[in-house]
Amino acid sequence: MDGSVKVITNPTVNVRLTTTISSFEVNRRFDRGITIAELKGKLEMVVGALASSMDLELFSTSDQLLQKMDNDNALLGSYPVDDNCRIHVIDRSGGQLGEFSDVTQVEKFALSDDAYEQRAESARSFMKKQSLGRYNEEEMAKKKAENIAKEKEQKKAAEAISVGSRCQVQVPGQPTKLGTVMFVGTTDFKPGYWVGVKYDEPLGKHDGSCNGKRYFECEKNYGAFVKPLNVVVGDFPEEDYGLDEM
Repeated sequence: MDGSVKVITNPTVNVRLTTTISSFEVNRRFDRGITIAELKGKLEMVVGALASSMDLELFSTSDQLLQKMDNDNALLGSYPVDDNCRIHVIDRSGGQLGEFSDVTQVEKFALSDDAYEQRAESARSFMKKQSLGRYNEEEMAKKKAENIAKEKEQKKAAEAISVGSRCQVQVPGQPTKLGTVMFVGTTDFKPGYWVGVKYDEPLGKHDGSCNGKRYFECEKNYGAFVKPLNVVVGDFPEEDYGLDEM
């Protein structure tokens, strides 16, 4: 048999698809027995361009241009298409790169708060009628009182914690951590009282600073801020992790 003859046994081929109107690349499998015209029809739903405005170019697996696929009546399998080849779709209708993914160009619906307030079938109107959420005065007053009481508890707990004390941090849903109290008081990043802790291990989120303001010094990922009620002060010696053993 002539060595130049290529025998193809797989009736389908997996190709990469790119287009002039999108920066994304997708993979699709096609039957080698479909015509180029039929291929363009299938590509309409993939790339968002009309088949009538498409030009196709075939690239090798190493992205070298092989040839244009300009015969609509030819079979896909008549072109040297191998798995992982790339078919590039050129949109001649004038579509621009990112046209279908750039949402900044989409006109947005805007409604003023006053206009929304007048709507009878809105979610806000329903909540008002049913006295739900922030429109339930009794429930909101109850929550406010609970928050005030809880904040008083946090303040009292904070007053009993001293900088330099060894502590155990117990946050619900998280493992217990050991560390040293480095800061106690109010902060700029959130209201209420906070305790700054330097953990014994790199289990924290920062180095003692938050939003550009430094509250205490420690190594990166050793620092954390927790609510006072989650801090237990006591004789918690630093664990020996065997770092000096061989």
